[in-house]
Amino acid sequence: MEKTPQDFWTRREFLKTTASATLAAAIPGHLGLHAAGSDTVKIGILGCGGRGTGAALDAIKGAAGVEVVALYDAFRDRVDSSLKRLKDAAPGMVKVTDSTCFTGLDGYRGLLALPEVNYVILAAPPGFRPLHYQAAVEAGKNIFTEKPVAVDPVGIRKFMAASDLAKEKGLGVVAGTQRRHQKRYLELLKRLRDGQIGDIVGAQCYWNQGDLWVKLREPGMSDMEWQCRNWLYFTWLSGDHIVEQHVHNIDVVNWAIGALPKTVVAMGGRQVRTGPEFGNIFDHFAVEYEYPNGVRVASYCRQTKGCADRVEERIVGTKGVAFGYGEIRGETPWKFDGEEPNPYVQEQADNIAAIRAGKPLNEGRQVAESTMAAILGRMSAYTGRAISWDWGLTSSKLDLTPAKYDFGPNPVDPVAVPGTTPLV
Repeated sequence: MEKTPQDFWTRREFLKTTASATLAAAIPGHLGLHAAGSDTVKIGILGCGGRGTGAALDAIKGAAGVEVVALYDAFRDRVDSSLKRLKDAAPGMVKVTDSTCFTGLDGYRGLLALPEVNYVILAAPPGFRPLHYQAAVEAGKNIFTEKPVAVDPVGIRKFMAASDLAKEKGLGVVAGTQRRHQKRYLELLKRLRDGQIGDIVGAQCYWNQGDLWVKLREPGMSDMEWQCRNWLYFTWLSGDHIVEQHVHNIDVVNWAIGALPKTVVAMGGRQVRTGPEFGNIFDHFAVEYEYPNGVRVASYCRQTKGCADRVEERIVGTKGVAFGYGEIRGETPWKFDGEEPNPYVQEQADNIAAIRAGKPLNEGRQVAESTMAAILGRMSAYTGRAISWDWGLTSSKLDLTPAKYDFGPNPVDPVAVPGTTPLV
């Protein structure tokens, strides 16, 4: 007998998470471009690391009628480890076979060609995101895309164009900016829209934490293989940690202010992580974003062990201050104290429910704009130059795509030097 989501996740948790999606999810026959007339969500994972595998399990937890049917990663060992984790956690919902496993740098095309796949999870390193996303949209798949969605302005423009095409095709697109689906943030933003802190006059956001994993180069590894396995530390793959990680906080600020920055000026450097195993990224950034009406936002991120940690958003208004963790201090104080579903599960539940209801969500441009704001912060810090939003989005020619996608040589740019590295 096959297991259901409730077999490995308690019924109370399942019902709590899916309550907001129950009605839409119950409507049969509305999974856009579904396979063989079935309302079953049949997932293909592009990028079988911890996040891609975890997102698939979140989808299984978030909705009934979900199966994982295909896997892709550049490396076979990643496919194998993902498949084992999936089968251990949800064996009845894993229908992967040898013929639906794909590897290599172009193996994603084989997965997207499978007619039974109607929902793809994009979780390969971000440098591949515009390529995978465009191909998934052209193949007519509903999409969950991890953030960030590009690493340079050229990639952002490609992603935005594909998002517009996804909208024309009626495809569901939800991004891994899970705070947009998190109850405390939703309730906080409602209060901001209702004027509970007055007019927003400024904000601060932070992702300051310790160091992360690193993959040392092994004998026989090509440039491309090592970079893809150690992807956090190469700008062409991760966008640097301001883009890969701090985009969450920048996205909340854009959401709270309800606008996009007009200009960006930043600084940063590489003080602690200086060895070759750390590629060519910085380890700290400080950015000032100026939004319309003179609203200024201070943005800080750091990945350095032994230092003070801080991950939050702080929105300043004329009548109070709001904190992303769910609190308002000021004339009308408030603090979130309700039950909260897992937002990683909720974002999957919301996406699937909307698709089944025939009213697909499309968060493509929204996440692309927040990613672009983070990219501009990095570009300003790398070059030492102030950058306008309009120039960056429409005129920058920065394209970090490698010369070719194969497991051979792939020289990368040297570590940026502010004042010397050109603004492209």
